Amino acid sequence: MSDGRLYLGNRRYSSWSLRGWLAVRLAGLDVEEVVIPLDGGATEAVRRISPSALVPYLEHRGLHIWESLAICEYCAERAPALWPADLAARTHARVIAAEMHAGFRELRLAMPMNLGRDFSGAGRTAGALADIARIETIWAETRARFGGGGDFLFGATFNAADAMYAPVVARLLGYRPDLTAASRAYCDAVRAHPLIMAWYSDAAAEPEAWNQARYENPVMVPPA
Repeated sequence: MSDGRLYLGNRRYSSWSLRGWLAVRLAGLDVEEVVIPLDGGATEAVRRISPSALVPYLEHRGLHIWESLAICEYCAERAPALWPADLAARTHARVIAAEMHAGFRELRLAMPMNLGRDFSGAGRTAGALADIARIETIWAETRARFGGGGDFLFGATFNAADAMYAPVVARLLGYRPDLTAASRAYCDAVRAHPLIMAWYSDAAAEPEAWNQARYENPVMVPPA
């Protein structure tokens, strides 16, 4: 019997679900996964189970965690290696994870995550490109300071900071804006991680009836 449940939205679209799921899997929690098809917002099914009416929502050993960054922190309580061991690196990881959590609204709006479509060239609004430039700066600075010895933000280990940026990687791979060679290499490394590969595979296996026109054929704003 599992120790709880992790409620997720469609893997094809739900970027926040991906973050929570990665943290749970990296921590090795034994939970049942329950996928609830979404419809562009909180559905009645989500409202019935989640205190915030949002996913991901984790129930684990009698505890209830309904916010993605809190799920990461809870998982790190059980598996401290989700954050770097060094204080300076760990502090930096938490800062850039929090910046991801709170910001980059223009990128989210212009390039919604869809793991089943190629939107190359689309979504290049001025705001989205400014967000991408900031993200590339974060990645470059982080890897220059802490990324030696591996392909991820903090070196050889894919950790909670990488999990927070994984949906950004999915967007960049789907919309293919111009990136530096270093950013492209990081995106390729994240995409090749076994957990990311598993998420994409499960997304591809979801029922076609779960697909939503607003995400499959979004209204693309012309570049500014």
